[in-house]
Amino acid sequence: MIRHAILAAAGLALAACGTGNDALDIPEANAGEISEETMKHVTRTLSSDEFEGRMPGTKGEELTVALLTERFEAAGLEPGNNGSWVQEVPLVEITGRDYSQLAITGENVNLEFDVLSEWVGVTYREEAATSVEDSEMVFVGYGINAPERGWNDYEGLDVAGKTVVILVNDPDYQTEGLEGPFNGRAMTYYGRWTYKYEEAGRQGAAAALIVHDTEPASYPWGVVEGGWSGPQGYPQRGENAPPMTSINGWLQKEVAREILAAAGHDLDELSALAKTQGFKPVPLGLKASASFENDIREFASQNVIGILRGTDAPEEYVIHTAHWDHMGRCPATPDGDDICNGAVDNATGTAALVALAEAHNKAGAPKRSLVFLAVTAEEQGLLGAYYYAANPVFPLAQTVGGINMDAFLMAGPARDVVVVGPGKSQLDQFLEAALVADGRVATPNPNPEAGYYYRSDHFAFAKQGVPMLYADGGEDLIEGGKEAGAAIAADYRENRYHGPKDEYDENWDWSGVMADMQLYYRLGRMLGNSSSWPNWNEGDEFKAARDADCAASEAGC
Repeated sequence: MIRHAILAAAGLALAACGTGNDALDIPEANAGEISEETMKHVTRTLSSDEFEGRMPGTKGEELTVALLTERFEAAGLEPGNNGSWVQEVPLVEITGRDYSQLAITGENVNLEFDVLSEWVGVTYREEAATSVEDSEMVFVGYGINAPERGWNDYEGLDVAGKTVVILVNDPDYQTEGLEGPFNGRAMTYYGRWTYKYEEAGRQGAAAALIVHDTEPASYPWGVVEGGWSGPQGYPQRGENAPPMTSINGWLQKEVAREILAAAGHDLDELSALAKTQGFKPVPLGLKASASFENDIREFASQNVIGILRGTDAPEEYVIHTAHWDHMGRCPATPDGDDICNGAVDNATGTAALVALAEAHNKAGAPKRSLVFLAVTAEEQGLLGAYYYAANPVFPLAQTVGGINMDAFLMAGPARDVVVVGPGKSQLDQFLEAALVADGRVATPNPNPEAGYYYRSDHFAFAKQGVPMLYADGGEDLIEGGKEAGAAIAADYRENRYHGPKDEYDENWDWSGVMADMQLYYRLGRMLGNSSSWPNWNEGDEFKAARDADCAASEAGC
């Protein structure tokens, strides 16, 4: 679920990738015939108990792939992968079991913490047993090594074989504005847990434990407990895999406070020091031990791909993405419900792929080809999207850009719309034109610290240089305004997000979702009928990758 702002662009920008100083070609697009019944049926079916939470590599995947193949074909699409509807994604599933307690020892210190309720840990290594014994502990602040920003929390420290304790988010996440060494309140990739584990592995750490804190993490402990227990999917490592820790995990905030107090330190004081440039890591004089066994299963999950061939430029592609997977089975609620159905996240976005495919086919194919890609294993770290971006069926240099859809809240119609990654690419110009056509506006960013830009499938494409839009419904609701919108978003985040109560409700009000669908439809038609190749804006971190792709390509941009 996304709640970010868009910085609306004024006027037309320069076109990209070899089109010189020409203005962007943004054709008009009529409203589409989008089926609300399709949205309801596909969402209801995908989130039923029969699909068991759509965990990759399970019966739920088999049912999901079969349903999407059937619906894509009925919508008028062709198989997208050289005559096949699927792209195999090699994964490994690692399920930890027989966990020990997390033991913290030192002079006059002997602490033990229970798995799930007080700490969680997994391994990314394909090993039958995982063990860290008497590993020296070091507090490394935010665990960031960013030479271009003059920041290195590991400076002068050898953490080989050690356990690093890390704070979540960026050092300046509490800043009111968007100015600061790490973009102020807006999270950078350095704030994401994925980066922190990657960097700890590069540094040679044996274990990396992130201190959970609901505000900077943007989700409660229950999300960590549910998401980091049971089967975990990862890409198969293969040869020349990057270095990684033995254990990656999280600590409850009060557990971290107790550990640091046992070392003679105060969590709040160390956290404040960690926000300052030049912070030095703090050896804790304690040792950590933990162990567990692993059940390992290698398997191939599947991305599902359909294409509507373009009439004039069929080898230029506009991509639509949504992830079909969810969490499978989760810790049970008091009523015994242990299926994370994932109705909002992301049966709704998957249904949107089908409904948009139907609508575009009814209107007739645009000039460019439209690709509809339902990716796997987003919840395990955008794995299906990363795999496609690294092994594209359609060349990325011939992929104009695209639209990602992830989790539609049933909040009713809104006056506004929000988007991840505002001001990053010339796709903003297409979005602004679509907003004008729909009579909607943009609003300020309510929580940029959540780092949603790095938490859905568009990011995998952005890292490879493909401009992608990730729009979401607004919070200024026609009924109830911003207060009502914020309350609905908070209720979902706190009570249903990544839990068993994200279930289909026959009483949902679909009117707001269907309005959003018209926006995505217009964007697809505009990009599909345009002759322009929008690029990232000057100075954006992803522009160099796009420019290199374009320079090396004789077709496309």
